[in-house]
Amino acid sequence: MGVCILMKVILGLSCKGDHYALTCICCAQGMSESPDLEFEYADTDKWAAELSELYSYTEGPEFALNRKCFDEEFRTHVSDKKWTELDAEQHRAHAMRLLDSLEVIAREKRLKVARAILYMAQGTFAECSSEAEVQHWMRYNIFLLLDVGTFSALVELLNMEIDNSAACSSAVRKPAISLADSTDLRVLLNIMYLMVETIQQDDPADRPEWRAIRETFKTELGSPLYNNEPISVMLFGMVTKFCSGHAPHFPMKKVLLLLWKSILFTLGGFEQLQSIKVRKREELGLPPLPEDSIRVIRSMRAASPPASASDLIEQQQKRARREHKALIKQDNLDAFNEKDPYKADDTREDEDDNDDNDNSIEAESFPLERDEVMPPPIPHPPSERVSFPKGLPWAPKVREKDIENFLESSRSKFIGYTLGNDTDTVVGLPRPIHESIKTLKQHKYVSIAEIQISKEEEFQKTPLSGGEEEVEMCATELLYQGILPSLPQYMIALLKILLAAAPTSKAKTDSINILADVLPEEMPTTVLQSMKLGVDVNRHKEIIVKAISAILLLLLKHFKLNHIYQFEYMAQHLVFANCIPLILKFFNQNIMSYITAKNSISVLDFPYCVVHELPELTAESLEAGDNNQFCWRNLFSCINLLRILNKLTKWKHSRTMMLVVFKSAPILKRALKVKQAMMQLYVLKLLKVQTKYLGRQWRKSNMKTMSAIYQKVRHRLNDDWAYGNDLDARPWDFQAEECALRANIERFNSRRYDKNQSNPDFLPVDNCLQSVLGQRVDLPEDFQMNYDLWLEREVFSKPISWEELLQ
Repeated sequence: MGVCILMKVILGLSCKGDHYALTCICCAQGMSESPDLEFEYADTDKWAAELSELYSYTEGPEFALNRKCFDEEFRTHVSDKKWTELDAEQHRAHAMRLLDSLEVIAREKRLKVARAILYMAQGTFAECSSEAEVQHWMRYNIFLLLDVGTFSALVELLNMEIDNSAACSSAVRKPAISLADSTDLRVLLNIMYLMVETIQQDDPADRPEWRAIRETFKTELGSPLYNNEPISVMLFGMVTKFCSGHAPHFPMKKVLLLLWKSILFTLGGFEQLQSIKVRKREELGLPPLPEDSIRVIRSMRAASPPASASDLIEQQQKRARREHKALIKQDNLDAFNEKDPYKADDTREDEDDNDDNDNSIEAESFPLERDEVMPPPIPHPPSERVSFPKGLPWAPKVREKDIENFLESSRSKFIGYTLGNDTDTVVGLPRPIHESIKTLKQHKYVSIAEIQISKEEEFQKTPLSGGEEEVEMCATELLYQGILPSLPQYMIALLKILLAAAPTSKAKTDSINILADVLPEEMPTTVLQSMKLGVDVNRHKEIIVKAISAILLLLLKHFKLNHIYQFEYMAQHLVFANCIPLILKFFNQNIMSYITAKNSISVLDFPYCVVHELPELTAESLEAGDNNQFCWRNLFSCINLLRILNKLTKWKHSRTMMLVVFKSAPILKRALKVKQAMMQLYVLKLLKVQTKYLGRQWRKSNMKTMSAIYQKVRHRLNDDWAYGNDLDARPWDFQAEECALRANIERFNSRRYDKNQSNPDFLPVDNCLQSVLGQRVDLPEDFQMNYDLWLEREVFSKPISWEELLQ
């Protein structure tokens, strides 16, 4: 009967005992004083912001240098007209001349031409009067450059620079690497990034020929046309070479940004992922998705209850102590505390969360975490009237396995026998169980992954009669095939860089240097220059975290849709490379400070800095920063990392136990202070999966968090996540779970991709005498010369028993 009651609660029906738990957060939403962060999650930030993050502030003087190189080339071949005054034919002719000049042998000349092309890609900004005009000419020039074949030439030059052993050995020997060591690479990567970032922006006003160019470029970028591998594989190679220490001068921020945008453009963003998911479900004959997850998340509001009565009284007491005035009677406070059944005895601050004592975890003073009994209601103005939600945001889901487990436990309890995987026979079971099974089946959800796993099992069981698997050679499949041989090394390299860029990481002598493309040749000499460099370095690290988090999340989501074992292969190597504790370490900081950090100087951002007169920077203006409520890239990174953590731990009890072992609950609860609905949702998901492992006392002390989980997170109808009664909560061999998964992944990769290692017993055999004798066999030369001797020794001199042969 407990399952039936839980179903009623989850489905939004009235249930006396749990009514308060479901609605207390709703009240809080209606009366919240501080506003939600006005953040809209998307694939990328605004175009201008994505362009500005490509350049470090140290690179500022190079804008004028690029213009100078272009002007020298332009004045040599063209009259005194401006670029913006020429017609399309003249534009194309000059672009072709620059492309031809890229093929010269002299490095200095080649770099000058590359800078001239970069100036074109930057929108020939000296002839523009506004940022919008710069962006217009950027788009025009970049489509022109792509049309004449510039991108292929840039890929060839980039390959030359990657293989430039002289530059690598010189950088390895240098004690300190600066911006000057990566000049050639930075110029090439800048052009390539601007081209990919600009072309992937789908503008409705684009000409039809531009649309055709865009689709062709998208296909080429994801196909093995450049060095017989997709461009992303080449960039992954740069990342591993950098992390191995063989090329410390590589400008890693630019490489990672280009890698991210290449994956985003070729595979598609979150909207495309949703449409691919819908299409695949239709092809597999599965029912449509119960809701559009993107729309649901965007419509959610952050949960942040108002200060409770006890919190208000505590604040009044502190104020009274400061002013030496008594604002409240102590006996009233005692009376209130006696009425509060969930009041924690230990009221230490968040800093004590890392203590090994459980009480330190349970007594954090965060508004969502204590379920106070409220005093008589205080009248509010009409504008603050509570609005209750019509229902839960997510439709509940049930797996086939859940129905089987529920039926098996019911049969063994009421009848005393089990039927295995039979989910239809309900003979002898009470009427409430019938209703429960009916409700469970109404909400049964079959995922694409389940179908893929069952198909793979069939292929493994019947390798001969199973037939050939039809593999769709989409961009995701091509990328997986490209990175498969070195995927573990790629994951380790990305996590190494993420660790070096995390704000919680301490500088170590053995950590990699990710500041090669931000440090100037001459270190700052004034306080202002030091402050500017400090902002630049922090911004540089934030952008790296943003790029890596987006790369990992995109790959995980696309691989999961393409084939579940591709996703599991990547996820398992992330877990083996300690991704889970790394992300928890990232969040073990003052997350509000990270999200509201002001590590940017807006007047130095491109394209603002090239079309406006720059004001004089002062220490005060640098300290003040911008007026934004939060930093978009940092909030984006936090949400991505939480989503990655969710993907790694979902349905994996061994990994969920890692969250418990690493004491993630207090770290995650601190992240709930960020008033952004999407971020709170993924934090609550991570808390939900480990709730049953945290003990009764933790649940008792964190009723507000439990209520938030009930309201925000999707429910599995017979999942006893809040009570710890599930079989999965019991200890078992977690290593065996990972080993079994690894064996399945290796069998999948071997069957689909390792053609050389196929079992000879399963290879087809030709039994036709004529076709076997008719096959042409190339005999070695020495055998042909001694053929007569072979015949004599092997045929004529050996007796043949024809009777046995014929039988």
